[in-house]
Amino acid sequence: MDILKAFGKAVKLRRVELDLSQEDLAGRTGLARSFISGMERGETAASVRSIGQLATALECQPSDLWLVAERLMQSKSPGA
Repeated sequence: MDILKAFGKAVKLRRVELDLSQEDLAGRTGLARSFISGMERGETAASVRSIGQLATALECQPSDLWLVAERLMQSKSPGA
C-alpha cells in the first residue's frame, strides 16, 4: 500500500469511528467533499495545512493519522 492510500485509509477509519460522513467532515474542515473522497481513495494528496484541518476535525493529532498510515503500510507490505 502506498503512502497516499494508507493516509487516506487512516482518515477514513477515524471518520467512520466518529460516525461522520464525508459531507460532515467537509463541513468541519472547510474542504470540498470531493477532495476528501479523492484523498480517502489515495488519489489526492493532502497538504500540511489540510492535514492539520483534518486532524482538528477528527479530534486527533496529525501524528495520530500518520501513525495509523504507517501501520497500514507495514501490514500490507509483501512478506509482512
